[in-house]
Amino acid sequence: MRFRATVEGIPIFFRIIQAIEKLQKKCIIKFTENEMHIICNDDANEGGIQVWSVVKVESLFTNYRIQSNAENKITVSLSTEALLSALRSSSSSASSSSVAASILPTHDADELVMKLAKKNDQAVLSFEMLGVSRSGRKVRVAHDVRIDVMRPSEVDKLREPLCPEPDVTILFPQLQKMRTIVEKLRPLSDILALRANNSGKLQISISTDTVQLETQWVGCTNPSMRQAPDDNAPEPEVAENPDPEKLFSVHVSIRSFIKFLNSHVVSTSTIACICQNHCAILYVYIGDVADAGGVLTFYIPTVIDDV
Repeated sequence: MRFRATVEGIPIFFRIIQAIEKLQKKCIIKFTENEMHIICNDDANEGGIQVWSVVKVESLFTNYRIQSNAENKITVSLSTEALLSALRSSSSSASSSSVAASILPTHDADELVMKLAKKNDQAVLSFEMLGVSRSGRKVRVAHDVRIDVMRPSEVDKLREPLCPEPDVTILFPQLQKMRTIVEKLRPLSDILALRANNSGKLQISISTDTVQLETQWVGCTNPSMRQAPDDNAPEPEVAENPDPEKLFSVHVSIRSFIKFLNSHVVSTSTIACICQNHCAILYVYIGDVADAGGVLTFYIPTVIDDV
């Protein structure tokens, strides 16, 4: 089993793991010949939120080499906090934001190599950084992240959630602006209603015995998420004269939704699919949707709202 790659997209990689770390303290990463998959599917995760991400190798890595007996696939479980720490120590340019830059060290990595290794009989994902400090001295930094290599039989048990066809698909406004609003609602309710229709209307609201608050956006885009038709597949049933003004809704944990909104550090575009009374599926794209370097897919299940 061999794996080695040069991390070219350090800022992107840092932001992805920054968003994942806010959600869960451990994650699964599957490396294949062409993609890196990041998975959070812990049943103990509050609110049941899951993440199934796919990132193209060429959007993050160069000199990418992988070899294993499992069809050249390597799947590991590791601490998101430890991985974030390793990436943070690699470069003061890991994020363009002044807040993130202030917590990064005083050197820039000219090269960051990530490889599979073994230290004291413990499998690790080793990060080796070569660079120059701001004082002009050459710097070599090594950072090991402990991992558990998963067996193929364990990997085969991983299953992405099965969901019905979405009732509505809508392009979200900027996640950072949404987070500002939702943070203000958080002390007032544990449950958030998410509603949208096929005429570009999006609503988020809370409703309790003492307060009802709603924020609405209009003129949002309703993109199509339909896949290319299969000539052998039966024709899907289409409702007669569907009402574009009909709102479809799902009630979600407000804490789970805020955890999702932390992915604003990654997002340039976010598409939401609402499966009424079942779940919200949220696609956070890395780059433009038409030519994205990858996508983080969040599944947030419905919760029962007695109000």
